[in-house]
Amino acid sequence: MANTQAVIELSGHQYLVSKDDTFSVDQHLDLEVGKTFTTDQVLLVIEDDKATVGAPLVKGASVTLKVEELGKGKKIDISRFKAKSRYRRRKGHHQPQTKLTVTKISLK
Repeated sequence: MANTQAVIELSGHQYLVSKDDTFSVDQHLDLEVGKTFTTDQVLLVIEDDKATVGAPLVKGASVTLKVEELGKGKKIDISRFKAKSRYRRRKGHHQPQTKLTVTKISLK
């Protein structure tokens, strides 16, 4: 299957992926680095010029993903300020992220 793309749903978000793509998910999945897993939450498959749309999922379609890295995203700074009262608060937060690579897109 040359030039195949798929729209998948992972942890509440939709991602447009193709083979050998690398993308990040905004939470840690319960997997270790180097492990592979298969998801059948495929909403759309595009093969060359033919699109298969699911209602809501494409039957028989699956995407195999490999966990590349578990880490944290960029720091988000949160500031609170109230005028004329000398009130200032700063907090920060790093969102946990999982970096995934698409190894295979299959449509039966």
